[in-house]
Amino acid sequence: MKFSCEKHLLLAAVNTASRAAAAKSPIPALEGILIEAGEHVKLTGYDLKEGIYTSIPADVATPGAAVLGARLLGEIVRSLPDGVVTISIEKGTLANISCGKSEFSIMGTAAADYPEIQGVEEGFTFSLPQKTLRSMIDQTIFAVSSNESRPVYTGSLFEIENGTLCVVSVDGYRLAMRREKLELDGAAVSFIVPGAALSDAVKICADADDPVEITVGAKQIRFSFGETVLISRRLEGEFINYKKTVPANFTTFAVAEKADFQRVIERVSLIIDDKIKSPLRCTFSIDSVELLCVTSLGRAEDSVSVEGAGLPLEIGFNNRYLLDAVKAAPSEKLKVCLGNSTSPCVIVPEDDADESFLFMILPVRLPQIGN
Repeated sequence: MKFSCEKHLLLAAVNTASRAAAAKSPIPALEGILIEAGEHVKLTGYDLKEGIYTSIPADVATPGAAVLGARLLGEIVRSLPDGVVTISIEKGTLANISCGKSEFSIMGTAAADYPEIQGVEEGFTFSLPQKTLRSMIDQTIFAVSSNESRPVYTGSLFEIENGTLCVVSVDGYRLAMRREKLELDGAAVSFIVPGAALSDAVKICADADDPVEITVGAKQIRFSFGETVLISRRLEGEFINYKKTVPANFTTFAVAEKADFQRVIERVSLIIDDKIKSPLRCTFSIDSVELLCVTSLGRAEDSVSVEGAGLPLEIGFNNRYLLDAVKAAPSEKLKVCLGNSTSPCVIVPEDDADESFLFMILPVRLPQIGN
């Protein structure tokens, strides 16, 4: 195998494929990137749960295939000077990598040792702009659970109904939901995508209107971004009925400037860290929300002006959960909807007539001040 291509193209492809390469595996080949040189050069990363492959243009002198360690290959290509990189394997699995006066020789693995990515049988397929998918994932993925004892919640639910795609993430303490209208006729389908795959999809997505095509198979799902394809297993299990979880009636409302609300939460949270935790005590009134936090480090309080309605209310929240919701909301003004001190709080954009974004957070018990 021997081929040459521009460094920036090779580096981008290595970085993309490496996202799916296993950090550590009993199958050593999975810790590498499969490089196949033919009409073009194809690079593949795979960890048996998720696979990513991408193709780049190259001058292929000798077709062939080999597996090179993902971490080392990435570091080598990144360190090379700008220009044309040549990779060749003449005997066995010893690879020569050169660019300008720089040259490396590293051991690889035979391509025959690399497991084949399970393909996705043709199923329901739809597409949407990459920047739309990117925003939908960004605004929900922070609520994906990290608790492996409930695997179904370590991913996000994708649900298509009545021409609308809805992405939902939950972790037992909060729920994030994002909706987007699609040009689909009567399609109805739902599937759950692992959070790890969605994190990689976001990094692949361009901030542009270029389409991403999504194909839903029986056990897997495929995201096609032009020359780059991500294949992931689907998570199996029954997802929470989010439509019945979100409260419909509220007694207290407050509209706040997103930037102001975010800064106040960040300031009051300065006396909270991973070891010293305490809820934010939020007191809602007609024209302001007072935030107070007391920990062993000290006491912090601040307030933000709001346009309020309904009953005054004191309620406690996990500071990180509240901050995540405010940061993710796609609006300059937020509407906070509350029932009582023990019922869920719902945050939506103030000008969101289409109900495209919703975040729900469960309150926490407030300790007596001074205890």
